[in-house]
Amino acid sequence: MQSPLTRLFHDGRFYAFLAAAGASMKAIFVKLAYAAGPVDPVTLLAMRMGIALPFFIWMAWISGRKSSSALSGPDLMRIAALGFVGYYLSSLFDFYGLVHITAGLERMILYLYPTMVLLMQAWLVRRAPDRRAWSAMAICYAGLAIAFAHDLQQEQGGNVVVGAAWVFACAVSYALYYVGTGRLVGRIGSTRLAGLAGSASALFVLAHFLLVGEPRALPDLPPDVWLHAGLMALLSTVLPVWWLALAIQRLGAAQAAGIGTLGPVMTVFAAWLLLGESLSVLQLCGLALVLFGVMRLKPSQPKAVSAPAPAASAAGRRP
Repeated sequence: MQSPLTRLFHDGRFYAFLAAAGASMKAIFVKLAYAAGPVDPVTLLAMRMGIALPFFIWMAWISGRKSSSALSGPDLMRIAALGFVGYYLSSLFDFYGLVHITAGLERMILYLYPTMVLLMQAWLVRRAPDRRAWSAMAICYAGLAIAFAHDLQQEQGGNVVVGAAWVFACAVSYALYYVGTGRLVGRIGSTRLAGLAGSASALFVLAHFLLVGEPRALPDLPPDVWLHAGLMALLSTVLPVWWLALAIQRLGAAQAAGIGTLGPVMTVFAAWLLLGESLSVLQLCGLALVLFGVMRLKPSQPKAVSAPAPAASAAGRRP
């Protein structure tokens, strides 16, 4: 008979919860790093991706050994493009946005990416979403409007608008990434694709940092900035990809995605507990509407334009 601990490490729900928790903490680590010392978004992103790069390479190598599919030149070009759009641009936009807005609002905006994927896929196949999808999207954006109004009232300035625009651009970039993975993920595998695209993105980020940043200033950054960048790279970047792959393997994508809906809730409460962000009834109502709307997108969509499962993305990661 298996011990409770052994059963736990074979339970896909455990890994799905870890993946959701890790991804939900990314914005928290970014805000903590900003508070710990004078660090700009490009430098912090370079620290995150530089630490994550060896793990992405290992992930691509270990999963590639189990794959019989060889990568062609066009495949590598597509992977580089996906890494540029989905990891580099989306993460850069996200880090700029978190300078101005709360972690809770950031997570709610990012959680809307399935609505963007749905619209992009509908445009590609020239088939409009059905009435249920339109109503679900209306619910999502009504919830976002409530949460946005809450933060705008708290901040009393235009910085919230700037930050929300950056994060919305991040969500659009990630939606483009998701749509672009369709032809590759089935043949290459989600974990291998995440490792390859993550590696390409890390190289883009590091090249950007070398061009506009100050590498010589890195040793002088406070230890807490390095600590939060390292935790973000491991707990909120690399490990959630691996944990989600294990969860999908044991549960399937649908069940793993269901557990992943806890992510925005975790972010809101972690931001309240660790960052001192306000937590109001208005904000919780907005969060509930966003979650309900995104979950309502999943059933009864035409196969050609179906929205993705909120947590189980094509390459198992978030910006």
